[in-house]
Amino acid sequence: MEQSRLAQRRADKYLIGGTLLMGATLPGILGLPLFIRGMSLLKKAQKSGLTVRPLIVTLIGYMIFLDAALNCFGWALDLFANQSVLYQTFMTSWGKFFDAGYFWHYNELGIGGASAPGEKAWEITCVLTVFPMRMAACIGFLQMKRWGHQWLIVTCWFGVVIWVGYVANMTMYADIRFSQVVLPVIGWWLFDLFYITPFLAIPYLHTVNREVFTD
Repeated sequence: MEQSRLAQRRADKYLIGGTLLMGATLPGILGLPLFIRGMSLLKKAQKSGLTVRPLIVTLIGYMIFLDAALNCFGWALDLFANQSVLYQTFMTSWGKFFDAGYFWHYNELGIGGASAPGEKAWEITCVLTVFPMRMAACIGFLQMKRWGHQWLIVTCWFGVVIWVGYVANMTMYADIRFSQVVLPVIGWWLFDLFYITPFLAIPYLHTVNREVFTD
């Protein structure tokens, strides 16, 4: 039992480290090898007959964590680090190619960062509430805790609300966000895909045997 716990913990060190790096946007490429290493350690432990977390739980937990981290860290940087030269260069380039909300009057609001209508309200709401809640729920879920499973369901349904609202916002202001960019259609779909993970996870979360989770 102790050997299984240590094997799981060792794999999780690589998995969480890789996911955090990938979620930090710019250093994301550095996180992928760590994540792959963690998955290989987990598979090796399974083949050795050790009792480790089910693969589907690992994939769903880290997939949702990555989605939350990408959005949380990206928007947090736009809120609090919008004067950074590196971040300004990255985001205005993103805005020019995919979403002019991150190019149009960038850093001209009192709070700085993106100036697209409604964008700052979404950032404040999600960075301070939903995405940290979802990441915390993922940690509990990956530890096979019942509260993690329950809160992951709650925050994934929050994600559905965010997806509907944000897509509506982008579409209503498409003349600002997509009329002068290089790849407007791809930009619209990229944002849709950022928020799609709750739809993938919700059926599993509602049908999984809850007895496998502990208090």
